[in-house]
Amino acid sequence: MRRVVITGQGTINPLGTNVAETLDGFRNARLGIGALDIPDVDRLSIRIAGQVRGFQPEVHFTRQQLPLYDRFTQFALVAAGEAIAQSGLVFDGELADQAGVVLGTAGGGLVTQDENYRAVYGEGRNRVHPFVVPRLMNNAAASHVSMQHNLRGPSYTVATACASSNHAMGQAFHLVRSGASRVMLTGGAESMLCFGGIKAWEGLRVMSPDACRPFSADRNGMVQGEGAALFVFEDYEHARARGAEILAELAGFAMTSDSCDIVTPSEEGAARAIRGALRDARLPPEAIGYINAHGTGTTLNDRTECAAVRAVFGSHCDDLLMSSTKSMHGHLIGGTGAVELLACIMALRDGVIAPTIGYRRADPDCPLDVVANEARAARIGAALSNAFAFGGLNAVLALKRI
Repeated sequence: MRRVVITGQGTINPLGTNVAETLDGFRNARLGIGALDIPDVDRLSIRIAGQVRGFQPEVHFTRQQLPLYDRFTQFALVAAGEAIAQSGLVFDGELADQAGVVLGTAGGGLVTQDENYRAVYGEGRNRVHPFVVPRLMNNAAASHVSMQHNLRGPSYTVATACASSNHAMGQAFHLVRSGASRVMLTGGAESMLCFGGIKAWEGLRVMSPDACRPFSADRNGMVQGEGAALFVFEDYEHARARGAEILAELAGFAMTSDSCDIVTPSEEGAARAIRGALRDARLPPEAIGYINAHGTGTTLNDRTECAAVRAVFGSHCDDLLMSSTKSMHGHLIGGTGAVELLACIMALRDGVIAPTIGYRRADPDCPLDVVANEARAARIGAALSNAFAFGGLNAVLALKRI
């Protein structure tokens, strides 16, 4: 089996319009969550979110392109451009045939859907734009990324709620490791911050009205965010032969299903996914220095994740660092795992652990070092990124410094 390395990364999210700004946000514990600015916000109970502020699509896309792109697709294209530019790859000839894209999203073109439902049902219009379907379909972002960059290999979308990005990146990992593809662009994109999107989530009663405080005893729910992060996954020998800068090695991946409840997480299911990623990466538990937690800020999710980590790592938990960057950028649902992978790469490359901000009081049900409120210097050799989704779908990635 081939080794898989990361040679490019790109993002746009509530902490920044690129990777450098995002890592600066992680290092400085910057809050990207604020007042929600969307139509009809006064009809919502939840009025905060991690929005991408000041984004101007017309700066990035032509007048001919914009009618084709929902906001989540725009984010994906921006992030893809940055990732590919850093990698230095040009996709033509044989390489184009051996390169593809796998992206994760949960809502797809939900903003387009919401706007057109409003037009048809609220305003009584009898027609919609002919590109509504191409804009709202979940594979729109993956398709446009493949077309813009001439990626002629496997290209598709994974939709597994909050684990979508990790599942997508796991699929891309398998494609490169097996030799089916030489290079894969992968990650996730999401933009569900519209009236219908927020109103639907309000119904679940898992949203915080004031802040995301993962693992803090006074936590009261999650906060939604939006954005995208994409990465270039590449065959190690191919990257080395062309002298590429390698950011990290993706060493293992595992996915499990709780098979028990549509919304309540399972400690056992999460633990099996963590153990599976370690086994796939051939890493002992003691090798892991940092975990980017799923850490949504809901009482049950955080408690269950901490229990699963303790079940897997035992006494090593005393030396283990774990944080939830959702406290800064919010929960990007299908795109969140991709943004969180940036924090794992930063930990491996720069020795900086992104913090869990908003932490105010220890919870005895979460007895781990959650890197409270301030980033921390720590030299680590391996890291995990957890994603646990509604439907009991778990996906864990294992990375190594190289």
